[in-house]
Amino acid sequence: MWEFLTWLYLINGTLLITHEIDSAFWKEWELFRLPGGISFFLLIHIPMIFFVMLGLTWVFHQSPAGLIMSLVLSAGGLFAFVVHTYHLRRGRPEFRTVVSVAILIATLITSLTQGMVTLGLLT
Repeated sequence: MWEFLTWLYLINGTLLITHEIDSAFWKEWELFRLPGGISFFLLIHIPMIFFVMLGLTWVFHQSPAGLIMSLVLSAGGLFAFVVHTYHLRRGRPEFRTVVSVAILIATLITSLTQGMVTLGLLT
């Protein structure tokens, strides 16, 4: 089951990082009223991407810390889907391309699956 979780983590991490690239295109810092513009937005992504990648190594090595990071990544994917769905339903123009929506839906499915597999390994 660990190998399956490793692949789910890798896929979900890839989807979320791709979503963040899409977020830069849509100027997400304006959507969420973050200070500092693109510079701050980029800087906060350095530790985020570092921890996504670190978590992957922990999952690969079947570390208990990897299970925690897997749950965090799953929750992050669910959060991204819910927040952007909320903004889409409010009529915001961002993230309306077919690819943007497909990434969000794939993130939802992968995050739910990853969360269930992770919880199964925790019990």
